[in-house]
Amino acid sequence: MVSDLVLSGLWGFLGGFALVIGAFLGYYFKISPRLVACIMAFGSGVLLSAISFELLDEAYLMGSFVDVALGFLIGAIIFTLTNLYLARRGAKHRKRSQRPQDFEGSGVAIAAGSVIDGIPESIAIGLTMIGGVGVSTATVVAVFLSNIPEGLSSTVGMKSDGWKASHVFSLWLAISLSTAVASILGYTVFQYLPDAVTSVALSIAAGGILAMLVDTMIPEAFSQTHDLSGLLTVVGFTISFILSKLY
Repeated sequence: MVSDLVLSGLWGFLGGFALVIGAFLGYYFKISPRLVACIMAFGSGVLLSAISFELLDEAYLMGSFVDVALGFLIGAIIFTLTNLYLARRGAKHRKRSQRPQDFEGSGVAIAAGSVIDGIPESIAIGLTMIGGVGVSTATVVAVFLSNIPEGLSSTVGMKSDGWKASHVFSLWLAISLSTAVASILGYTVFQYLPDAVTSVALSIAAGGILAMLVDTMIPEAFSQTHDLSGLLTVVGFTISFILSKLY
């Protein structure tokens, strides 16, 4: 029990720590927006596969069509409403690989947006550990890859706004720790609850992640990679599918 609790936190932290890695790249290196978008396209495919073959499959096995459909819609609605609110506060372009000329972003709103993006992903990581079969490798990889471009692109905006390196990295490290906490909560809170409740929780996480993909990552990936975005997404989906069946 204790070891699984620690592991759930470590896996959640690993997924979130990609934000710090992306921040390091964005703060100290000039990364091509096209490369960032390619990573987004690939990461989108990985996340789509994780949603389909890890989260929703498991949710259906633990619950019913109603549980899955209800949770999926609730997750999408929660993310959409929260995202609309944060967009008005300055977090609209937090996943952009290249800032618009008229960008006026709030660092606090960007950080809050990153937490909102990361919470359902991290809870999903913890939920996949319920049952003692180990963490879903595909889900961890998907979360990790999706967080790198977010940390990178958001940090570019923060740096241009005059943020010091110590403030930038302290912020992303704090968010990474919050993803660890979310993963632990996903593992502990739902472990002893009825399967139907866990099924709805998994579906809520999946719905939130899918809404995030369509609202933020996929449009940005296409805007920079154009015809390559479909291929890269399929490659990411395929690799994640293979991982989901091997581990």
